[in-house]
Amino acid sequence: MRLGVDVMGGDHAPDAILKGCIQAADDLQQGDVMVLVGDEATCRDWLNEAGLGKDPRFEIVHTTEIIGMDEHPVSAVRTKKNSSLNRMAEIGAPREANRCDAVVSAGNTGACVAASMQFMRRLPGVHRPGIAVPIPTFYGPVVLCDAGANPEPRPNHLWQYALMGETVARVVNKIESPRIGLINIGSEEAKGTDLIRETHAMLRATPQINYIGYVEGRDLFSGACDVVVTDGLVGNTLLKMAEGMASQLFKGICAEVMNADPDLMLKLEPIFKEMFRKNDYHEHGGAPLLGVNGMCLIAHGSSEAKSIRAALKQCRKYVQTHLNDGIVKRIAEVPEPKLAPVGAES
Repeated sequence: MRLGVDVMGGDHAPDAILKGCIQAADDLQQGDVMVLVGDEATCRDWLNEAGLGKDPRFEIVHTTEIIGMDEHPVSAVRTKKNSSLNRMAEIGAPREANRCDAVVSAGNTGACVAASMQFMRRLPGVHRPGIAVPIPTFYGPVVLCDAGANPEPRPNHLWQYALMGETVARVVNKIESPRIGLINIGSEEAKGTDLIRETHAMLRATPQINYIGYVEGRDLFSGACDVVVTDGLVGNTLLKMAEGMASQLFKGICAEVMNADPDLMLKLEPIFKEMFRKNDYHEHGGAPLLGVNGMCLIAHGSSEAKSIRAALKQCRKYVQTHLNDGIVKRIAEVPEPKLAPVGAES
């Protein structure tokens, strides 16, 4: 398997990204190759220092430009043609001779989506790609889609996110009939925007899926559903809030137990550490950009070395389960409902 990494993208790039790639060398299997996309001298220095300078498992694609985290995504992709992010997306395209089976970036999310659409293009039948984040819960993993790729979707985009998220839940999480919920501000039929209500109508008119109706933010962790559908703005906000809350909650619990009984804290410390590890986004690596003709994992902008190593491990799972083939098949076999737009109600 060939794995490409944008080593120049991310809040802590290139050091944290390259450190993660070096650590991931222990996870490579026979025949695997890791392609480092970025400044060649920097990559070479890291490889040499790690004793991997002549290791055939590593290749370098030299680039001279970097797309910053605060740059306008589309214009940056168009103007910085030799950026690490552009070249990463290019080698992730199926038509490339030395293509990578999967690519990873912790860089500018919008630019990563734009570059992937430009070079990899879309899978047959897909309207707009969406980011599917696997969220760990007490009841099992929940697929959240979209988590930031498409902040202003149309109803048919969200309808397809349900199909693509359902495919992830089936082929990756091994759930036979995933329950799909649509984020809204309440369960009542009249609530929500026109976008939400039109999507709701489309999902209800699709008997091939297990649609359970509206869900609220708290249902994300209650075991109510296996797939949560929402637009990129709400999805990304939910995700970041959950990350922050989990971190603060664990810190607060540890502090309270330590103040009440230091000896008890010593006994519970291994349990707390394991619980935190299961809920730490750094341990889960990246999220697949569903709908592009390639396998692109988007990692958190604040990714550390262990985040990148985890993302590279995730790549293998998504490639080996033939996720894209499943998405193409699912979209082809489920007809899109053609309904009249839902008018705004007074």
